[in-house]
Amino acid sequence: MRKEWVAKRSGQSNVTQMHYARQGVITEEMHYVAQRENLPADLIRDEVARGRMIIPANINHTNLEPMAIGIASKCKVNANIGASPNSSNLQEEVDKLNLAVKYGADTVMDLSTGGGNLDEIRTAIINASPVPIGTVPVYQALESVHGTIENLTPEDFLHIIEKHAQQGVDYQTIHAGILIEHLPLVRSRITGIVSRGGGILARWMLHHHKQNPLYTHFRDIIEIFKRYDVSFSLGDSLRPGCTHDASDDAQLAELKTLGQLTRKAWEHDVQVMVEGPGHVPMDQIEFNVKKQMEECSEAPFYVLGPLVTDIAPGYDHITSAIGAAMAGWYGTAMLCYVTPKEHLGLPNAEDVRNGLIAYKIAAHAADIARHRPGARDRDDQLSHARYNFDWNRQFELSLDPERAKEYHDETLPADIYKTAEFCSMCGPKFCPMQTKVDADALTELEKFLAKEPVTQS
Repeated sequence: MRKEWVAKRSGQSNVTQMHYARQGVITEEMHYVAQRENLPADLIRDEVARGRMIIPANINHTNLEPMAIGIASKCKVNANIGASPNSSNLQEEVDKLNLAVKYGADTVMDLSTGGGNLDEIRTAIINASPVPIGTVPVYQALESVHGTIENLTPEDFLHIIEKHAQQGVDYQTIHAGILIEHLPLVRSRITGIVSRGGGILARWMLHHHKQNPLYTHFRDIIEIFKRYDVSFSLGDSLRPGCTHDASDDAQLAELKTLGQLTRKAWEHDVQVMVEGPGHVPMDQIEFNVKKQMEECSEAPFYVLGPLVTDIAPGYDHITSAIGAAMAGWYGTAMLCYVTPKEHLGLPNAEDVRNGLIAYKIAAHAADIARHRPGARDRDDQLSHARYNFDWNRQFELSLDPERAKEYHDETLPADIYKTAEFCSMCGPKFCPMQTKVDADALTELEKFLAKEPVTQS
């Protein structure tokens, strides 16, 4: 749908949604987002102009269905996919993309580091994706020098960043906030630097004793992003990798730099969201969200989890969904899902499904807690269906209809049980919701109680 929209913008030096919003223009993408979010189009424009909302929409990703990330819109969920040298290939990653979209991913990040030609994998994913695609260009930059970090030059980074922009990537994680003076601050950590991109840049700085090239060449990256409308996802290279390391000096020093970079990008009308921590105890989550809003002038916050405990390998989609729901409640705009394979291995299709559903639950719970208009409508509809024993309607309204039906049918598979007024938990005689009390009976009871109050004895 976007081919005609973007054709009108050809030849312009700045084609970002923020640029148009600041000129008072409501783009077709903004209109589309307004309909999806059930919000006024001028509110969408104003939020994008202010920087509190982004619409990741590269002009070369024309099959995109535009969406918004920001505190005024519904809480969003990102799914990570990507081939690795040890597992997966192009077709498997496209299959994961389709699965992620099926189960409600609002954006998808391609984190491929191997498993085939990275350009071909990325192109296939973009061509198949109706949702925004994000990447981490430093991964391919490292592959371009055959894994020898010390050989990377600023030009290598910029070349890959522009290549991703040309291919249609909608947002890129740019690890520009980790500075050489931040590195000594990780001494007291248990897990050091856990960001893959951040680790690459840290090793480069340690070897060359020079400042982060993504920081020193940030203006060059801005110029690339202006031409294609690529959004910054400013990477948190010093995010905590365990609850012990949360909210420490290293994390907060980088966050301050990310705020400075956010405002620098805004000077050129380039859209920005800021990435946040991955492991945070529950009592520190509110502080982290509010601190980001303060340091980064309310740019949308995008967090990985956060995991609220470190003792559950194999179940980190649960430990992190707890933190994600809280982060969304406090104002985080997008949640990056964590799968059961986190810290253990490359997720397969079932892991993608489990991680996404856990995070769709977290995001929806956050929307309810923030009292977003209409957020609870689906819950109420499902509750009515449950009370009326309308099993098929319950399945239809659930986040994962196939799984809901599968679990019901494990014990009561026959079609006749789709209209039965019980499930296998209570059976036909003990279901409390069979106690149907009509309005007339309640009215009579109220009259009786008014005449003869019940004594507590």
